[in-house]
Amino acid sequence: MGKIVYPELSYEIVKTLFQVHNGLGYGYQEKYYQKALEIAFIKNNIEFNSQCPYRIRFKGKIVGRYYIDFVIENKIVLEIKKGNYYAKSNFDQVYGYLRATGLKLGILANFTREGVKYKRVLNIK
Repeated sequence: MGKIVYPELSYEIVKTLFQVHNGLGYGYQEKYYQKALEIAFIKNNIEFNSQCPYRIRFKGKIVGRYYIDFVIENKIVLEIKKGNYYAKSNFDQVYGYLRATGLKLGILANFTREGVKYKRVLNIK
């Protein structure tokens, strides 16, 4: 069985997601959850960058750019969504972020009526 990637940091991120959901509740746009998470990460002493630009290159040329919701401690990509289900495109988006950054772990989090749902996404090279 494989080793869990960044278990302590993952726990702190998920705890912060629930703190934000408990404080705001459901029904806001993603940008408001993002701002609330920034405040909560600072309060919880979690290092992060938000709306991180990453270039996509092909044969040395820039062909596109990603803006990642959060890169936590230069280890974990965090992508937030609002809704009750995960779309395949959400997972594809996180996989693309992991390939662009070279990071090992992504967390895809949905703010739902029932609370926060999240999935860990591993960068399998």
